[in-house]
Amino acid sequence: MNRLEAMQIYTRVAELASFTQAADSLGLPKASVSTSVRQLEAELGTRLLHRTTRKVQMTQDGQAFYERCKDLLVDLDELQSMFQQGEQALNGRLRVDMPSSTARRIILPALPAFLAEHPRLEIELSCADRRVDLVREGFDCVLRVGGIGDTALIAKPLGQFKMRNLASPSYLARFGTPLRLEDLAQHRVIHYVQTLGSKPVGWEYEEGDTNQTFPMAGVVTVNNTDAYYAACQAGLGIIQTPLVDLETALETGRLIEILPGYRPKPMPVSLVYANRRHLPKRVQAFMTWIADILQPHLN
Repeated sequence: MNRLEAMQIYTRVAELASFTQAADSLGLPKASVSTSVRQLEAELGTRLLHRTTRKVQMTQDGQAFYERCKDLLVDLDELQSMFQQGEQALNGRLRVDMPSSTARRIILPALPAFLAEHPRLEIELSCADRRVDLVREGFDCVLRVGGIGDTALIAKPLGQFKMRNLASPSYLARFGTPLRLEDLAQHRVIHYVQTLGSKPVGWEYEEGDTNQTFPMAGVVTVNNTDAYYAACQAGLGIIQTPLVDLETALETGRLIEILPGYRPKPMPVSLVYANRRHLPKRVQAFMTWIADILQPHLN
């Protein structure tokens, strides 16, 4: 195994903190991954990783080597494509994550045209209803709706999604239409949480420049956006969601907006990526394309 391959293997082990997970992601035997890292340490004359039965952790030298490896691998990728033009300029694999509703409604319908322009690109698209670990899971970039959370990441703000309060006609026929905030005490909200068992926020509404909350009862709690929308259309309660996700349902009358004066604050939309000195051209191109595709849907 050559030095370049050894560096690529080491960076995956370092990011995932696991020889087993790194081997799985690279499609290599675990023994080959372990041998490669040991040989790399022998050649460098230093220990890169602390290994225990429970975890793998970078040493101080390992952290410094990891940072230089990442920069070098990106530079090499740029060097290999610097004289390529047109559709040959972008190649390789992109691993990205985004909300499933945004992917299904906006991104996937437009993706064939992007890939037709860049036929040597391969895209791994994750639509996880959770906050993925961008570095550990090896994502090139993430489209994030809502807060960023990790301050070690770089965020490129794209705009905001308008929010709406929606209910089905069957729900409103059964419980009536709330006209004031106080009326919500007699209504049900469908709770959405990322982790089942965590405390739901309740009803959110914008007051001045801040989001306020109003506690609400609910008989259904979900951790998946598809289930969230399906529960609403089934008449199980009220939801608060980006307009872009259910605009068609609203236009056709399958869902009805309520309490327009008590909408949540618009939800920020950002492209998030790791703090690296350089981004590969394929990542830059994809992020530019995503920003253009989303622009008509953003405030």
